[in-house]
Amino acid sequence: MNRGHELHSIFGVNVIGDHALELTFEDGSVKTVDLMGFWYGELFGPLRDPAFFRQVKLNEECHVIEWPNGADFDPETLYHWDRYRNDMIAMAEEWKRAEAIAS
Repeated sequence: MNRGHELHSIFGVNVIGDHALELTFEDGSVKTVDLMGFWYGELFGPLRDPAFFRQVKLNEECHVIEWPNGADFDPETLYHWDRYRNDMIAMAEEWKRAEAIAS
């Protein structure tokens, strides 16, 4: 069943580990998202560094989280991270292979 794209907004972000976030969404739900394993490619590679990862900020105008290099995630993906995680990790693995071929 195609559920379509849900619209969600993030209203709070706390770093709770080297690669994990606690996110508060518009409906009041609080979700823990572990982004470990997603650190490949030009945009997301820098997030591998815990010090850089901690620089995440909430864009209060768009209600998304973002990092200084422009990396961000769709709030719907983060809201349903348990649903999307494996596909996102597989995509990151493709980036990893591409990096290896390029070097």
